[in-house]
Amino acid sequence: MYIADETWPELGDYFADESLALVPLGSTEQHGPHLPLATDHLIAEAFAREAAARTDFLCTPTINVGVSPHHRQFNGTMWVDAPQFRDYVESFTRNLTYHGIDRVVYVNAHGGNVDHLREVGRRLRDDEELYAIEWMWDESIPELVDDLFAQNGPHGGPKETAMIQHLRPELVREDRLTDARDGGVPDVEAAETIKHGARTFYDAADNTGNGVLGDQTDATAAKGERLFETATDQLCQLCAWLDAQAFEDLLPKPHV
Repeated sequence: MYIADETWPELGDYFADESLALVPLGSTEQHGPHLPLATDHLIAEAFAREAAARTDFLCTPTINVGVSPHHRQFNGTMWVDAPQFRDYVESFTRNLTYHGIDRVVYVNAHGGNVDHLREVGRRLRDDEELYAIEWMWDESIPELVDDLFAQNGPHGGPKETAMIQHLRPELVREDRLTDARDGGVPDVEAAETIKHGARTFYDAADNTGNGVLGDQTDATAAKGERLFETATDQLCQLCAWLDAQAFEDLLPKPHV
């Protein structure tokens, strides 16, 4: 169920019976010469909408701009500063509690959001108001990602390329896949920006000239479909597990 497609009386029935919502989040940032800036939020929304359709849980509108200042050197990248992002997501989530939601899955497709979503989840849980957890699609299926790609990126690499080839093939610049590979680096180690155990980079541009990593020519729509189906199954299983928990068991443990 997608919240924006429903009327308020129809949603009354959902809130009377259910207490879980999926919140998709991504970014609007560079993904190299071959993928659109929408890559992350397109992926997040696709997972959340599909899982909602399969489970009958509620999906909210997508948060399309995230914490992306580390991509700012590339044209068009948009971002919000981390404190404002956390406050916005927290307020957005508290809105759901007003209607009876007490557990949320942040369906996230942007690595820059992860720590901040964890912090928001902690705030809400510590207030004993709501239990929210962050889910990242590729982290739910790491073995499959490694099996499918020799150099999987991460950013703008073959796993994201394959996903957009599956979800929105018309947005992939297929004639730029070789340029993406040759103008980037295979991985962070190849960028030689880790010195004596310290990460000396702050921005994507410190590592890669065109903003991406990995071998994009290894991506196919068929691989993207396999990734999508396998990770969607993981998300549906997570929703079922979370829905089955007693709310009090999700709250912080008492002081020993």
